[in-house]
Amino acid sequence: MDTARRRGAIGRLGHYAATHRRRIFFAWALIAVGLGLLAPRVETALSGAGWEAGGSESVRVRDQLQREFAGAGSYALQVAVRSSGPGAGEARLRPTVAVVERLLAADPAIGNVVPPRPGTSISADGSTAIVTGAAARGPNEMVAAADRLGPEIAAAARPGTEANLTGSAAMWADFNEANREAMLRSELISWPVTLAILVLAFGSLVAAGLPLMLTIVGLVASAGVLYLGTVVSPISIWAMNFALMFALALGIDYALFVVMRFRAALAREPGAVEAVAEAMDSAGKAVLFSALTVLVSISAVLLVPSPAFRSVSLGIMVSVLFVLAATLTLLPAVLAKLGPRVDRLSLPWAGGGDRGSPRLARWGELLWRRPILFGGIALVLLVGLALPALELKTGMPSIKVVPKDDSSRVGYRQVSAAFGPGAPATLQIVAPRSSGKAVREGLENDPGIAAVGAPVAGSGGGVLIGAVPTGAAATAEFGDTVERLRGTLPPAALLGGAAAENHDLESALAAKAPLAIGLVVGFGFLLLLVAFQAPLVAAIAVLANLLSTAAAFGVAKLIFQDGHLSGLLGFESQGFLDAWGPVFFFAMIFAIAMDYTVFLLSSAREHWDRTGDAKEAMVGGLARSGRVVLAAGAVMVAVFFTFALSGPLPPKEMGVILGVAVLLDTFPVRLLLLPVFLRLAGQAAWSMPPWLNRTLPDVRFGHGD
Repeated sequence: MDTARRRGAIGRLGHYAATHRRRIFFAWALIAVGLGLLAPRVETALSGAGWEAGGSESVRVRDQLQREFAGAGSYALQVAVRSSGPGAGEARLRPTVAVVERLLAADPAIGNVVPPRPGTSISADGSTAIVTGAAARGPNEMVAAADRLGPEIAAAARPGTEANLTGSAAMWADFNEANREAMLRSELISWPVTLAILVLAFGSLVAAGLPLMLTIVGLVASAGVLYLGTVVSPISIWAMNFALMFALALGIDYALFVVMRFRAALAREPGAVEAVAEAMDSAGKAVLFSALTVLVSISAVLLVPSPAFRSVSLGIMVSVLFVLAATLTLLPAVLAKLGPRVDRLSLPWAGGGDRGSPRLARWGELLWRRPILFGGIALVLLVGLALPALELKTGMPSIKVVPKDDSSRVGYRQVSAAFGPGAPATLQIVAPRSSGKAVREGLENDPGIAAVGAPVAGSGGGVLIGAVPTGAAATAEFGDTVERLRGTLPPAALLGGAAAENHDLESALAAKAPLAIGLVVGFGFLLLLVAFQAPLVAAIAVLANLLSTAAAFGVAKLIFQDGHLSGLLGFESQGFLDAWGPVFFFAMIFAIAMDYTVFLLSSAREHWDRTGDAKEAMVGGLARSGRVVLAAGAVMVAVFFTFALSGPLPPKEMGVILGVAVLLDTFPVRLLLLPVFLRLAGQAAWSMPPWLNRTLPDVRFGHGD
């Protein structure tokens, strides 16, 4: 049987791309130009809100307030006007209050403007007043309005006073702006480092440009698709950030693996086309399974009923699909066009091919001889780092995620000082008019409530009652108060407010986390089982991924919950990790870990299929793919750690947790613990029960199988 007939589907696709280069180039040019024209619009089209639990009681309250109470819900804008110095008092506030009211009234996103009122929105000493602008638009439009109005309101303050836009919409506007600036700074730092590592990894300036080609194509196409998506439904601004991150990560990983296989094949095959087909028949299959594991891991986040989470997940998945498509079609076409020129502008010490690293081969031999010693060291390190994760606490972001000098945080402090620590977390209770008295009495008798406002009638026959809790939003006391009131107030009463929305999202995250994590682990195991035809290898790989993930969360507990290194990293600890961490970061860590796992084990499987020797599978697989794992891991650690050095708290959490996870997964897990597991399991690692062998599709990574 000739080589062409022995190729698998991915090998045949690579051969087609190599022999029909003009069609491939034309198709990708259309995609890049067509979607690229839309890409610049995505930045202004993406939404700044969506951090809510869809269908929750608090969201229903916000919708009712929008309909029946002139937009007095959680995304109404608040302006804290404060006077200071000699003669501070209500009289000094009036000129600034008047200007603020005019600015709010002139904006189309603002409905009714509520002036300060003695006893409710003017402090007892007269030094602070709150002007409220009701929401005439949806949450995303109100975040945009806050972004637009913030500087104007700050500039409107008269001498001796200051005006700060605050509230939920203002907080998200400030956070998104700080996050955008941090991402830009991080990219400026990380790109030169990435380029340097790529040149070292590929050994050639020409080859080093190939991952950037995949990244740029994937990112431009993803941005265009995300813009089109905003026409149908709001998409979080974070979707673009994470799409960039995964396009870069996978573009590097996939190009490294394919190009190294292409170089080796080029040394054996008579022409570039056949070399491309051989490389794609082995490396292309690994790339496909890697992308599938990433997609499965990220798709689990869709279980969380939050528009922001779901749109971020979809953004990542779109970028993964485009990078995968470009790797399976555009990259083979480019490699066939380049041929031996892929090694042009090579470094003096660089060597082509993927024959394997002699140093990593010697390392594999050492692990084979002393598995207990080195495996024990890795296990003790990972378990020791993972233990703190048992005491990990989570909560929704507090005002501390916003830079200290931003207006929303300054206004928050002023409102808290003037009206009590629970004032920024004021609860909003809507109820039928007939239940208003009972609701008010229930609130006044609750130990978690400091003050109760007068009922306000709505257009639908209901009343709105505001209640100021005794504690701040990001406390266990606040959560207990919300749950207790929902159990004791009349059944027809609904409890909401900005802080209650955060509480409901936190509850939804906690409820969905076990299922999401279980699905990620379960489907990850099944994909590895199909890929490698070995239950024990699949189980070992999943357990290793779980261990590195737990260790990363243990480090996160020490840093973000306990506050270690807070001075160095420049953040103020909230006393917990943001609640989206267990679901969202777990899915991302597991996805990246599975990516490296597929590359390492696919090489090991090739050696096993060819020799049937467990030692050759372990040592040869490590020597052949270890360089890819090291290079890809080094790039990702550099990229993620740049996020840890700049910006607001959530990007720091992401940068540290993902950076530590990749660091642990690259060195003690992928290059130490996993090979030791293969050594200890021996031939049993690659065995397959006959009944299972008859059930699974036959997948092999060696060329010609």
